[in-house]
Amino acid sequence: MKKTIFLAGAIIASSCAMWSNGTLSGKEKKFAIGYLNKTRTRLFEDVRGLSTSQLNFKADSSHWSVAQCVEHIALAENGIWQRIYNALKQPVTVAKQKLTNTNEQVIAVTLDRSVKYKAPEQLEPTGYFSGTGCALQYFSHKRDSLIDYIRVTRDDLKDRYFVHSSMGTINLYQAVLLIASHSERHIMQIEEVKSNPGFPKNQ
Repeated sequence: MKKTIFLAGAIIASSCAMWSNGTLSGKEKKFAIGYLNKTRTRLFEDVRGLSTSQLNFKADSSHWSVAQCVEHIALAENGIWQRIYNALKQPVTVAKQKLTNTNEQVIAVTLDRSVKYKAPEQLEPTGYFSGTGCALQYFSHKRDSLIDYIRVTRDDLKDRYFVHSSMGTINLYQAVLLIASHSERHIMQIEEVKSNPGFPKNQ
């Protein structure tokens, strides 16, 4: 890895001794964990067996390669997880804030690739990792830590918030869904790259 990247703790210790209204239900946990697992499996299936030329193929200079998409997914996984980690240090908000989107809308908006966004500079794929294998390993480690956290947490995720650049105010459960849907958005981008007529044939 070419640059030291902040690593949040593998599992954030629960800070709440008692269940509160903002803790996650079993159904919410099951959905989030299932979505996180499903998108990771899809990513690994999409890149399995790709050659160097396939990983680095770009339709043109304005498009990312598969390798760049994977790097961005890994960096964003850590970046959003960091924001959750930081928000968990803050007190629970007594007055509920008005959310811009429902949980379903957070996912739908993220997956809408007809709307283009410019990645923040710190999430631009510029070669942070020594290769795609390293990026995937980093991504999977972060995904494991998030899944482990969701499985055991009693933290109040629905009454803690942060402001997302395009989503407005979201709560921390929605931020978890954002992590999964963001990876799916760029998995769709990877599949688009692979469907390009110029994509190299496997040799």
